[in-house]
Formats: sequence, C-alpha cells, structure tokens
Amino acid sequence: MSLPLFKETLSRQKGAWHFEGILKEQGLWPAAGVDEVGRGCLAGPVVAAAVILPCDLSAKGITDSKKLTASKREEYATLIKAQALSLAISEVGPEEIDETDILRASLKAMKKAIEALSTPPKAILVDGNQQIPISIPQITITKGDSRSCSIAAASIVAKVYRDKLMARYASVYPEYLFDKHKGYATKQHRLLLNRYGPCPIHRRSFRGVLLDEKNG
Repeated sequence: MSLPLFKETLSRQKGAWHFEGILKEQGLWPAAGVDEVGRGCLAGPVVAAAVILPCDLSAKGITDSKKLTASKREEYATLIKAQALSLAISEVGPEEIDETDILRASLKAMKKAIEALSTPPKAILVDGNQQIPISIPQITITKGDSRSCSIAAASIVAKVYRDKLMARYASVYPEYLFDKHKGYATKQHRLLLNRYGPCPIHRRSFRGVLLDEKNG
C-alpha cells in the first residue's frame, strides 16, 4: 500500500526527520526505515536492514552510508543499535539472486527485515522507487538514504553488517580479496575473477562473472 505525498509537501521538505514527521502527523507511528546494500555486487548476498528510531534521537551525522568513512559507519552503527526501538537485518544469497533476479531478491530481503522487527511498524520509509510486496503503508523515496534519518540508519547498519560478512568470506576464499572490494565490480575484483573464475558465493547470472568459463 503506497501512501500519497503531495507535491506541495515534497517541496517543503526540510531536515532528516521530515518524512517521519509526516507519518507521525498522520498517526502512522512508529515507522521503520528500510534499505539494502550489495545490489550491484558480483559476489555475496544482498543485505537489508529495517530500523525504527526514537523521535528524540539526534540525526546529526547520520546519512547515506556511502558518504561515510568505514570508521564513521562503525561508530553510527553502534549508536543506532543501542538507541533503536527495533532493528532487524536480513539477507538473500547468491543462489536465490541467480534463480530470480536482483530486484526481487532486494525487495525480498527488505520484506524479511521488516517482518523480523520486534515492534511492528505502522508505516515504512523505503529507499528507492520500488514498493515492497507487503501490506503495510509505505512511502518510496528516491535517494532516501540522504533524505530520511530512518532510511540512512538502515543503510549504515546494513552496510556494516555486509562488509563484516564479506571480510569473513575473505578468510574462506582468500584469493579473491573480498575484504578489500566487498564483492563489488572493481578492477581488482574483475582481474581476480579472470584469473581464478567464480567461487561459490559469486552471482553467476551477473555479466562478467562467468567470463572465463565462456571463453574456455
């Protein structure tokens, strides 16, 4: 169920709590922010986090995880986990991504995270323009991780979780240096893929992953 946001409301948006304020005024509180990370990677799962923050939490510094250093993400993730009213993390692995597609896998991961919250939200703030297949009122927000404190918090928690997961995979598959590039399609990662071919956590449906096998 999508919630309507009128143009005049959007044009007046100010502050990291703007969208949360709209929902609170409509009686749709508590609301959860949800975001995913790892959508564009060649390896590893797509990870989603859902977070319900207290209204009195200071939003200073909490923004899109991509705009923060690794140490800042760790710092804010610790703060968010300590202060959140409810928080949940979910992942969908490479095999399921290959069986369906990355969009459906991402939406499934976000849905699972929301359903795992200990406090059921009355509304959801979703990063991007795709609705989650769930019967909870939701607002999709393009670049939401830069415009909503709740979504930004979810992006930070998901990013820190996934980065640590990929670092653990680096000890299982050391030749791929997953702790360095986290599975993204960097030049380094592509060179290693060309050298060794894919490992069990690579997404074989993604362009370039099976390059060696196709070329013989």
